[in-house]
Amino acid sequence: MGEPVSDEDAGIAEGQEKVDDMYSKYFLEYASYVILERAVPHINDGLKPVQRRILHAMHGIEDGRYNKVANIVGDTMKYHPHGDSAIGDAIVQLGQKDLLIDTQGNWGNTLTGDPAAAPRYIEARLTKLALAIGFSPKVTEWTVSYDGRRDEPVTLPVKFPLLLAQGVEGIAVGLACKILPHNFNELIDGAIAALRNQPFTLVPDFPTGGTMDATEYKDGLRGGKIRVRATITIEKAKLLRITEIPFSTTTGSLIDSIVAANEKGKIKIARIEDNTSAHADILVHLPTGTDAETMRDALYAFTDCEVTISPNACVINEGKPRFLGVTEILKENAFQTKALLGRELEIKLGELREKWHFSSLEKIFIEERIYRDIEECETWDAVLEAIDTGLKPHISGLQREVTTDDLIRLTEIKIKRISKFDSFKADEILKGLEADIEQTEKNLRNLTRFTIRWFENLQKQFGKGRERKTAIEEEGFGKINRTQVVVSTETLYVDRKNGFAGWGLKKEEPVEKCSQLDDVIAITREGVMQVQKIAEKSFIGKNALHVAIFRKEEAAQKIYSIIYRDGRQGSSYAKRFRIGGVTRDREYDLTQGKKGTRILYFAVHDTEEESDDNLVRIHMKSGLGLRNLSRDFLFGELAIKGRGARGNIVTKRPVDRIVRAPKEEQ
Repeated sequence: MGEPVSDEDAGIAEGQEKVDDMYSKYFLEYASYVILERAVPHINDGLKPVQRRILHAMHGIEDGRYNKVANIVGDTMKYHPHGDSAIGDAIVQLGQKDLLIDTQGNWGNTLTGDPAAAPRYIEARLTKLALAIGFSPKVTEWTVSYDGRRDEPVTLPVKFPLLLAQGVEGIAVGLACKILPHNFNELIDGAIAALRNQPFTLVPDFPTGGTMDATEYKDGLRGGKIRVRATITIEKAKLLRITEIPFSTTTGSLIDSIVAANEKGKIKIARIEDNTSAHADILVHLPTGTDAETMRDALYAFTDCEVTISPNACVINEGKPRFLGVTEILKENAFQTKALLGRELEIKLGELREKWHFSSLEKIFIEERIYRDIEECETWDAVLEAIDTGLKPHISGLQREVTTDDLIRLTEIKIKRISKFDSFKADEILKGLEADIEQTEKNLRNLTRFTIRWFENLQKQFGKGRERKTAIEEEGFGKINRTQVVVSTETLYVDRKNGFAGWGLKKEEPVEKCSQLDDVIAITREGVMQVQKIAEKSFIGKNALHVAIFRKEEAAQKIYSIIYRDGRQGSSYAKRFRIGGVTRDREYDLTQGKKGTRILYFAVHDTEEESDDNLVRIHMKSGLGLRNLSRDFLFGELAIKGRGARGNIVTKRPVDRIVRAPKEEQ
């Protein structure tokens, strides 16, 4: 073998990269961009970058009136370097969540899946809730926009668990995020419990309503799941009404799934009507002879009337994606709200102290007539020095030193204000400021209590009308047996001569009614048993002795009785057994498996009592020395065993035939 080739020998000049290194670098950069800048929300405000920029742009033009969405898209493009279509879609999605954006016009219908009108036709403005929780420029961390001309927030200072209230879904490179929406009031209750260091639990709440089984939610982490069902009421014997649909479906997709199940023969309906407008209203008409209760279960089993949703709580935290449960996310949001309120109080306290400081200086400046001392000053420095000298005897009660900026501000007081100065009013203003300062300091000392009160006021102001819409099934739904609720619209036929069975063999021997979900059990005369999925036509083996629909629950109770000859010349054995567990398409020997084995007698009974009374007459082949050519055998003398048992010897002599004994002899 030769020596390895170096980069220099391969012709890679200094400063150049290998192609694989270059693509590896580019891939990582792209993956990081998609995760951080497009697909996954930030834990601080619960927003993706496009959503954050939309809200920031809307706040910049907020004047209480509605704005055309097309105009909002244009303003957002100053911060978001992507196409107007993506921004417009993001605005519509935010507006349909009915939390942050107050909408006007045709914004589509989440129930039917109808799209919104074009951005030039619809209007929007920020809701009062958005203004209350989402904006505080003084505590916002800013960064430069992509073109370097404007400032935009790194994250909005959202004082509410917005991420959990709205829910979010995104797909990145090698990473996915799916956080389900939760109830507004329950989130506030949970945040208060977190601040009080009390336990709490969270489960989703969907705007489409329905009923939910959240027993396996697992705090919204990977591996968890919830089941959501439509609300279906029985209006009449032949009429079902669907008034609430599962989250992630539309009335159109739900109806399509019902029609598809009907076409496949899993359910049976006469017709279906969609009267949905502001609320879901789907009428399912049933054919004569259909049980409404069974059909409701069938809708849950075979259509989108029941869906399973798998959450995957992933957020951007400290510059990287992290998988956190919803309770942990809520705790982070609750304490972030506390920190933001603390920073706002500190800023407010500083502003109040500054206002009190200057109001005190102004009072001294006017009451002590210090403004007269500057009338004869000829230079600016002399003016400032005269004011400073006049203030010194009176500033012992101030809380900080007097600065040059303070002196300059005093020179800017207009003569009109001086002439109308009211000393009593000035004292009242100072007392009011002192009371505000004292209250603000108290709030800072009791910041947790203040944050709890803030949440309580938020709930009082905005919580009405946001009650839970999705009912919770505390014990879970349980599992619907699909084979019991499926409609038997087909017939099983068997072609014993050629060894085929299925619902499509219309000209052959009919066996029993069935559905396209059933299994078929077939037992041949050689003693080989097999269970397979029913089909239009499938091979089950020639010499089929027994062919029937196989239902696990029923099969577990059935008693099978056989007498078989072991090989071509062997003894005859009798056995009683239950089928037990089986694997589809696997062959099982019910005998000892010798070549030439034949089942001479076969019977199946629904109960053990019927099997106990099964009396048969065995006729022997005639031969030398035989006096009795027949004998009776009662299966009740045999113990019931598994299908693999050998059985008991009935006779060692050749058997001619076996028949059921006459009823009068049983």
